[in-house]
Amino acid sequence: MKYALLFCTPVGGEEQSPAEHADDPRFADWFEEVRAGRVTGGARLRPSADATTVRVRGDEVLLSDGPFAETKEYLAGISFIDVADLDEAIALAARHPAADGGSVEVRPVWE
Repeated sequence: MKYALLFCTPVGGEEQSPAEHADDPRFADWFEEVRAGRVTGGARLRPSADATTVRVRGDEVLLSDGPFAETKEYLAGISFIDVADLDEAIALAARHPAADGGSVEVRPVWE
């Protein structure tokens, strides 16, 4: 089964670049553990302050700086995994460093 792991970081929390993640042993250990054919893609996202939100109302395109909503957490990254079932997806999410202080949403992917 395919799942998306959505990594959420508290607003105002530590912001790491992909290079810093690569040097952080917590992330390196997690990726080493799960890369055995289970992670099929993903990306580290820039901070929510860099986002542009697009809304269409009738014929008008409305743009706003920042995320779509004010929240205490923001989406910081996403990984796609291919695992046996939801239990395995949850186990991988629970071991991800983002779950410690932030959160990891586990969501099935339409197939």
